[in-house]
Amino acid sequence: MILSVQDVVKSYGDYLAVNHVSLEVQKGSVFGMLGPNGAGKTSLIRMITTITAPDSGAIFLDGHKLHDRSPEQIGYMPEERGLYKKMKVGEQLLYLGQLKGLTKPQAQQEIDMWLTKFDIKDWWNKKVEDLSKGMQQKIQFIATVLHKPKLLILDEPFTGLDPINTNLIKDVIAELNGAGTSIIFSTHRMEQVEEMCDHIVLINKGKNVLYGEVKAIKNEYKQNLFRVETQGDLPTDLPERFAVVKTEKNALTFKLEEEAQSNELLKFFLQKGTRVTRFEEILPTFNEIFIQRVGEDS
Repeated sequence: MILSVQDVVKSYGDYLAVNHVSLEVQKGSVFGMLGPNGAGKTSLIRMITTITAPDSGAIFLDGHKLHDRSPEQIGYMPEERGLYKKMKVGEQLLYLGQLKGLTKPQAQQEIDMWLTKFDIKDWWNKKVEDLSKGMQQKIQFIATVLHKPKLLILDEPFTGLDPINTNLIKDVIAELNGAGTSIIFSTHRMEQVEEMCDHIVLINKGKNVLYGEVKAIKNEYKQNLFRVETQGDLPTDLPERFAVVKTEKNALTFKLEEEAQSNELLKFFLQKGTRVTRFEEILPTFNEIFIQRVGEDS
């Protein structure tokens, strides 16, 4: 277990930002932290990174309660970027690397490796303010991973990136994860959650309202919808037990009372001599699950 959050509470005056939240992040996983604006995600991340402390409850990193040196094992890329715009890229990365516990030679070695990896070695003497938003994003990412953190927290890491650089950062994230880095990924882009995460927590109004494995959650919220795509005419004498909820050219979507009926449905089409070119179960998207669950909680 790389991270354990145990019954954590955080208030700001009369406002309860985090309300008895508990969760666990497995080592080597990509964990999605989701929620609408103002849900409490940022407050929780600030406690995990020791920027603030919980009013009650406890947070453990790699089996140890958070302490003054814990940030050296964490890389945090906030949604609001924190680069010094007047500083040169190389000087800034050296400074931030040493703040995270690297010696100057160690930081220099890591910076050279990352600038080479991103093919931006000539940026060393450029001021941050002279870089585009996407270029600044790359530098922020390097600053986040420079010290080889055990836990990497990425808050909307693809903001401002074009599709090519988005894919580049995705590939690097997958590479880091493959090498053992545990990742918390906070985003409003639900398609990215489905693509990248294996577990998620959904926080709303400061509370944990949905938590678990991505595949299991999608199965929990499925509605036994099946789509049949055919070549040629569709049968007209469909049994009443197969409720059609959507009709397309050469395709029908059914809502079945039980998942087991899907075999009967396919058998019916085959017995009619219909050429079935595609038969699939339609699982809900995480965008649909997010809207439904937050709506229920509201």
